[in-house]
Amino acid sequence: MTIRKLVGAAAAVATLAVMALPAASQASEKAAATPRYPDGVVRFDRMPNEKGYWDNPTAVSLVEEGVRVEMDKNGKLRNLADAKKVAPFQPWALALYEYRQKNNFADDPMKVCIGPGNPRMMHTPGGLRIIQDRNYERAYLLFGAGNHGWRTIYMDGREPPNPEEVTLTFYGLSVGKMQGDALVAESIGFNTRFWFSNGGLPHTEALHLTERITRPSHDVLHYEVTINDPRTYTRPWKASWDFHWVSGDVPTQFCEDGRK
Repeated sequence: MTIRKLVGAAAAVATLAVMALPAASQASEKAAATPRYPDGVVRFDRMPNEKGYWDNPTAVSLVEEGVRVEMDKNGKLRNLADAKKVAPFQPWALALYEYRQKNNFADDPMKVCIGPGNPRMMHTPGGLRIIQDRNYERAYLLFGAGNHGWRTIYMDGREPPNPEEVTLTFYGLSVGKMQGDALVAESIGFNTRFWFSNGGLPHTEALHLTERITRPSHDVLHYEVTINDPRTYTRPWKASWDFHWVSGDVPTQFCEDGRK
């Protein structure tokens, strides 16, 4: 066989190998890649003909980013002396947080089926979907837990309203926009009927949340929230965690009042 034929045969084998391997490789890359609309905007929900939702948050409760304290899945501190590390409390807020911890969350509104509010809902297991309505320029967050609560983020360019003119709710009033690949939302207008976290963090009607949601890959959703409530905390502070993609539909969960 001539050198030219040997080279040609080797090239053919190499070509076949390249054609054979990418089938699985390309499928893997496609599964791992961040889904997008045709114009490049990130999809935060399912692709067409796909079933799935976000769940399994990597944080069990709300703690300032960079702080390490031990707590159980209900937000109960292993060591009450760590309470002051959890967030930059005003004195009254720290005292109330410690009381709720010592009282084993006896007054938690969720025990009588009062909604969890935001951002507690974002670290409550039970499933989450983010529906992008690009016709009406809104995003809807649908929750499996908490009696299937839902909230709206207005993406139509409106400015946040005057806080004194907003009806106070559990999820507040949210306006948002896309900043690159991130969905960024500003929320005000929260009532005080819910606990800010399962661990008993307090808040007031002055609460202002800045949320940043990204999807770095198909299977990971990253959530970051900046808390600004000067009546409760001495400075703004931040927390973040991830969700993971779960195949199927959001489970049906309803609250049952546990009072005897």
